[in-house]
Amino acid sequence: MSDLFWIIAIAVIASLFWQQRRQSELAKQYINRRCQQVGVQLISIARGNHKFGWPKGPLNIQTRYFFEFSVNGLDCYQGYAVMRGMRLQEVFMPAYPMVDD
Repeated sequence: MSDLFWIIAIAVIASLFWQQRRQSELAKQYINRRCQQVGVQLISIARGNHKFGWPKGPLNIQTRYFFEFSVNGLDCYQGYAVMRGMRLQEVFMPAYPMVDD
């Protein structure tokens, strides 16, 4: 019985790890696409805090991803994106100056 418990525990942990990796890859794609749409350069992405929950629907992981971007290559601004499960919930980018080409 103890062995079955450990096998299930390892399977659950591996599943959560796999889901988190998929979520991180999707977040990176969404953030990169958003930066391209608004014409800024993506500098870096970092995973922030996690929340587990099921407010409406199945159990999911909500994660905040912080990213830095630049308008002209000299300055740096920080925004964030919130992923709930495998869906993008919100992207926040602070006000930044527009550069004329």
